[in-house]
Amino acid sequence: MRRLSFFKQHIIAIAAACSVLLTSCAPGSDPAVSYISEKYRVPEEKQLIVYTSHKEEVYLPIIREFENRTGIWVEIHAGGTTELLSQVAEGYEEGCCDVFFGGGIESFEAQKDLFLPYKPQQAESLDPTYVSIDNIWTPFTELPLVFIYNKKLVAPGDIPTTWEDLLDPKWKGQVAYADLHNSGTSYTILSTMMQVTGKSAKETVPAFIGQLSGHVLDSSGQIVPEVSGGHCLVGVTLEETARRGILNGYDIAIVYPQDGTSAVPDGCAIVKNAPHSYNAGLFLDFIISTDVQKYAMEHFYRRPVRTDIDLSPGYDRLREIDFDLKGSAAAEEEIFRLWDELYSAAKDHTDGEGQ
Repeated sequence: MRRLSFFKQHIIAIAAACSVLLTSCAPGSDPAVSYISEKYRVPEEKQLIVYTSHKEEVYLPIIREFENRTGIWVEIHAGGTTELLSQVAEGYEEGCCDVFFGGGIESFEAQKDLFLPYKPQQAESLDPTYVSIDNIWTPFTELPLVFIYNKKLVAPGDIPTTWEDLLDPKWKGQVAYADLHNSGTSYTILSTMMQVTGKSAKETVPAFIGQLSGHVLDSSGQIVPEVSGGHCLVGVTLEETARRGILNGYDIAIVYPQDGTSAVPDGCAIVKNAPHSYNAGLFLDFIISTDVQKYAMEHFYRRPVRTDIDLSPGYDRLREIDFDLKGSAAAEEEIFRLWDELYSAAKDHTDGEGQ
C-alpha cells in the first residue's frame, strides 16, 4: 500500500478542507447552504453518514483517505460517545446514520439493538480476543488504560501503581476524571477498576466519587492538561492519549498498573436502517486493513487489532486482564444510576462547603 502516499494525501486533504472552509465562510456566503449544496451534488449511492467520537486528528485523515480511494462523500458528525449514541437511538428509525465510529466496544455491546451485524473482509486477521461473536461491532484499535502523574509534584515513593492506590486518601480531590455522561473512556475506567479489584458497582462507584471530591472534568481530553498543570496530580487515561501528551511536551509520566489493566478496543458498527449500508460495509473493511492499522499505530500511538502486525518499538508490555465485556455491558445501567444519584449529592455537598 502507498503508506507514504497515505500520509501525503492526509496533508493535502486537510489543506483542501481548509480551502473549502475559507471559501464557505467568505463574505456574502452561507456556510450551511454551501455544505448542503456540496452534499446534494454527490449521487446518493456515493454518500456515507458517519457519527464519530474520535478526535479530529484521528478521524479526519482516515475518512479523507477513504473518500480518496472510494469516491464516497462522507458526512461527519463528531461528539462524545454517550451523546452521539443517544442521538443515534433517537433517530436511527429515520435513517439518521450509517456508521458509528469510536467509543469502547462495551458501549456497542450495551447498545447492540442499534446496530446491524456485518463481518468485514479480513476479519480472520483480527485478534480473536476482541471479535464480536454476532458481528455486531468491529474493533478498530486496542486502547490500554494507564495511570499518569505529574512528574514534578508527585514524589517517586507516592506514584500510584495499582487501582487500589487511586483510592488512597492522599489523592482525594486530585484524580483527573471526566464526566461519565461525556466520555466512553470514563465508563471503561470504572468497569476496569471493578474487574481488577473484584468489587461491585455499589462498592466502587461511591468510593470513587468520594475520591473525586466534586471535581469532574467536562471531557477526557482535559485529563492530561489537568495533571500536567498541577490542577490534579494523577489520572487515568488511554495509552495513546498519554503518549501523545508526552510527545507534545506535557509534564506527565506513564504507569502501567501492576495489578493489570484493560485494553478494550474502540469500535465501529453499522447502524440499523442505514441509508447507505453498502458503503458502510466498505468503511468497516477499510479501517481494519493492514495499512490503516499500521498508520494508526505509527501516527496515533494506538495498538493494532490485527495479529499479523508487529508492535513498533516503545510499546510496553501489558499485564492485561481478561476483560468481561458482557459483564461490563450488563452493569452499565446500574453504574450510571449510581453515578447520577451520588455525584449530584457529592457536588451539592462540595458546593455547600464553598459557600
